Amino acid sequence: MIDPQAQALMDTLAQQGVASVSQVGPELARQAYLVRKSISQPDPVEVGHVQDFAVPVKDADIRVRLYKPSTCIESPCGLTVYFHGGGFVIGSIETHDTLCRQLCEYSGHAVLSVDYRLAPEHPFPAAFDDSLEATRWAHSNAQMLGIDPARIAVAGDSAGGQLAAVVAMALRDDTTVRLAFQLLIYPITDAMMSHPSIRHNGTGYMLTEATLQAYYSHYWPDPSSRQDWRASPLLAKDLSGLPAAFVLTAGFDPLHDEGLAYADRLSRSGVPTQYLCFERQIHGFLPMGRVIDEANLAVGVCALALKNALN
Repeated sequence: MIDPQAQALMDTLAQQGVASVSQVGPELARQAYLVRKSISQPDPVEVGHVQDFAVPVKDADIRVRLYKPSTCIESPCGLTVYFHGGGFVIGSIETHDTLCRQLCEYSGHAVLSVDYRLAPEHPFPAAFDDSLEATRWAHSNAQMLGIDPARIAVAGDSAGGQLAAVVAMALRDDTTVRLAFQLLIYPITDAMMSHPSIRHNGTGYMLTEATLQAYYSHYWPDPSSRQDWRASPLLAKDLSGLPAAFVLTAGFDPLHDEGLAYADRLSRSGVPTQYLCFERQIHGFLPMGRVIDEANLAVGVCALALKNALN
């Protein structure tokens, strides 16, 4: 059974006509995401320090936002580099500001939120390139940021979970940046859309199969690129040697099966992996703590995982 609170939210959004990218295109969908935030997200928590920086990437600068908890203003703490969700097409630092504040303050460690470039203006591999460069920038500027370069994790939800996974893979053999942890929240791991939950949960639960197809066609306009490990980490030949992981999924999510499959593959590859499914929840529920009580529990679990990994 779906959580009645999640169902009530979907009913409210349907009544208000909040549209998806498959219905209205990227620009209006980005505006709709902000409308949904105002309805579903709790008030932002106070943290010790917030500061924006510009990070140079290929042909551009991107914005990142550093959150530091009140407990580590003076002494170095661990850092979670966070990549927001939104199918590589919508979402921003602003849509995930509340969640990043929660993860920061509740974990007791800093969070760096990355405003990577979006498709279709910037197709694959732009989001990956930006995310990787932002992670390397954080490590190189650890002293300025007041964080411990030996305690850096990557994290993200949905498309951001995919970015966290592939950044971890890209840095696996890096002799300089050694990641401590990866937190993957209902991640995209199979851009080929081959798992059964894509169809079983592909209508009626907010994120639809049609919306995923629209996102993917914007970010991966060349279908053959979806077989690249930077698109489908589940298709990578070798997952051994990756940092310890925590994978969280939702039972009524089209991405449920590929998230579980990735957690299982990590475990079979010898990567210490924890897995948790919120069986009654929909995709994208984690920031929706104003209207879904289980979202607040899930945020607390994720923050605890980061705290344990980075302490």
